[in-house]
This record gives sequence, C-alpha cells and structure tokens, in this order.
Amino acid sequence: MKIVGEFAFAKAEVPSNNLTTFAAKLFQMSELLKELEERSGKSCELCGSVESLMVYEVPDSPNDVKDTSIMACSTCINQLTDPDQVDSNHWRCLNDSVWSPVPAVQVVAYRMLNQLKSEGWPVELLETMYLEEETKQWAEAGIQRGPQIIHRDANGHILSKGDSIVLIKDLDVKGANFTAKRGTAVRNISLVHDNADQIEGRANGQHIVILTQYVKKT
Repeated sequence: MKIVGEFAFAKAEVPSNNLTTFAAKLFQMSELLKELEERSGKSCELCGSVESLMVYEVPDSPNDVKDTSIMACSTCINQLTDPDQVDSNHWRCLNDSVWSPVPAVQVVAYRMLNQLKSEGWPVELLETMYLEEETKQWAEAGIQRGPQIIHRDANGHILSKGDSIVLIKDLDVKGANFTAKRGTAVRNISLVHDNADQIEGRANGQHIVILTQYVKKT
C-alpha cells in the first residue's frame, strides 16, 4: 500500500500492463499534493482548518484551466458535496477566503455564497467580491439556475436544516399506520431540496415527510 497524503493506492490491484500509467498518475497526484500544501500552508483554503485535509477538485471546471483543485478540510468538503450537511454559520469563514488570489478558491466561495443567499449576509459579501471575467464564468457554470427553493412554515418563517417545528394539525402518515397529532414536536428537520413544500423529520420513532403548510417553527 502506497500512501501519499490522503491518497492510498494498492499496487497489487493494478494490472501489470497498466503499471506505467499508474505510476504516472501516482506521480501527478503526489506533485499536486505538494503544490497545494505549499500554496495553502497545509491548511484549508476555505476555512483555515488544519485537520483532515484533502484535495478537492472543483466541479464544472473548464478544460483550459490548469489549477482546478484546492486544499480543503473534510468539514468543508462534506458540505460542498452534500447540501443536507450545509451549516450556514460555518461558511462565515468566507469573509476571509473570498479575498484569496487563487481562482479555484474564489470559484468555490462564490458558488457557496450564492447557495446561501437566502441567509441574507452572503448578499453583501457577493457584492463586494471581485472576480476576473473568466473566473466568474467558471463560477457561474456550476450554479444551478431557476427559481430558488426556500422552505417556509405556515407563518411564512424560513425553515433551515436542523430547525425544530410543531405540527399545527393532525396528519395521517401514509404507509406508517399512525396519525401524527397536532402539537407533535419534530426536532432537527432536514429539507427536501427539490420541493419547497416538504421537509423531513422523525415522529413516533419513524422518518416521515411533512408538508410545510402544516408546521410552525419553534
């Protein structure tokens, strides 16, 4: 087993006729890791953490851009790759990283700030952020366009992942053979990211989908 930073390669699993290609890729990854460690000072280029660092390849990168990777911690990478894990408070670190001279870092910061626009504070930061035209086009290429999905409770309050809610009417839970009673508290909700009318949570020990029109944020 050959380990380079966070990369692990099992030589025994590589067919002999591919060893030359494998060795070349191993060398490239080793060199990339060295470059990123030197550039980042062995810290996350987004939040500054020095724990659990990995190479993050920026999605939707153009073929004519050489440096499309950044050094990032596992916390940032988990939230970049899984919308359910996003913690808006964590990304206040972007107040500093938006000023990075590295285009790949700028792209990731720009995209996350756009994702968090509904929180309010990212809007001003986006307005002050400067990107070269080519970098902005790269950043925009990875942003999903269309109506922004915002979850709101029955009173119009914005719901976020991890919020607690109470049901404001009895709800028959399909396929679960029980009724979630009015006043039932549901903690640590998650959002259905392609449907603003639905959230998920646990009631009576079961994972259920709940319509936002029947809940009140607590």
